[in-house]
Amino acid sequence: MKILFCSNYFTHHQKPLSDQLDVLTNHNYIFLGCKEMDVERRNLGWDNDQIPSYVYNVRDAGRWVRIQKSDVLIAGSFPEKLLRSYIQAGLFFRYSERPLKEGNILLKYPLRFLRWHYYNPPWKKIYLLCASAFTAVDYRKFGLFRNRCYKWGYFPSTRQYTDVDTPFASKSEITLLWCGRFLHWKHPDHAIMLADNLKKAGIPFILKLIGTGPMEEFLRKSVQDKELYDRVEFVGTMSPDQVRDYMEQAGIFLFTSDRREGWGAVLNEAMNSGCAVIASDAIGAVPYLIKNEENGLVYHSGDINELIEKVKWLLCDPEEQRRLGKAACSTIMNLWNAEVAAERLLQLSQAILDGDSKPDLFKDGPCSRAEIIREDWYKR
Repeated sequence: MKILFCSNYFTHHQKPLSDQLDVLTNHNYIFLGCKEMDVERRNLGWDNDQIPSYVYNVRDAGRWVRIQKSDVLIAGSFPEKLLRSYIQAGLFFRYSERPLKEGNILLKYPLRFLRWHYYNPPWKKIYLLCASAFTAVDYRKFGLFRNRCYKWGYFPSTRQYTDVDTPFASKSEITLLWCGRFLHWKHPDHAIMLADNLKKAGIPFILKLIGTGPMEEFLRKSVQDKELYDRVEFVGTMSPDQVRDYMEQAGIFLFTSDRREGWGAVLNEAMNSGCAVIASDAIGAVPYLIKNEENGLVYHSGDINELIEKVKWLLCDPEEQRRLGKAACSTIMNLWNAEVAAERLLQLSQAILDGDSKPDLFKDGPCSRAEIIREDWYKR
């Protein structure tokens, strides 16, 4: 089977899955990028020092002979003109986060309806790999991809430990970790508000923030104004491997983004590292990866009081931290990882190519049927 994956640019998040697909297809896999990575993501350590041989760029005109036709085409963020002008495939997957991150703006609806239907005619068998639990419901509002949606996501590198107890050797039960770009919609300020409340309540903790961005000056000033400099540490930016080391040392991981967080690969990484995760219900990965109170905790997006309540619970109950962290680690090691995703994608693709128009091969995890999950999916 020959697979062509078209997206904007190649990052460390795509490499584990791409490596697996390259091996499983006997090196009949190509990742095609269409632009350069932006400076902000490079500064966060997203760049790759060594680009694998299966990675192409649209500028590599001399290398296009072997990618004119594929058995399976997966299209993420990529120019439609290029997709339609020279690439043919037996099976076409769209790969998408939720398209309505800003909500369903009525003034934009007619144009979106016409454009999305033009590129994805409902009568054509185009399938959807949902890199957000809310992707299917967003497209359903436009009458697209009915009964052709499958769970997907991002599959960053998975650390395979001897057992789920291994990550706990170096953990600090009072350490909270937040990681990401300092952007308004990621709400790093909620972590500072949480820290202020914990200090006033006399609960021991250390909060570490990894990242940089437009809100950094505001966040640092908030820490000074609230006299949290002995409890809150800005550790800057670092490589993905260094981030994972910090995750392995943290007892609790805070994921505070709102609906504009399409997937959130740091969730995969924090769960794999055995963190007890407390995550907003609006994040695309959360309904797929977290079962509330089984392998993590979920709170209503923007509800600071609920966030504080759940953090206090875990800080006061280290055994619960450990239970959730173990279950989280197991979820990533056994199900939501690149190895499982790649194998299942080949099985799903082969079933469709063999004539099954609506295969239902897996009960949960990557390539299982994506049910319709609405905004109010999480209930206390």
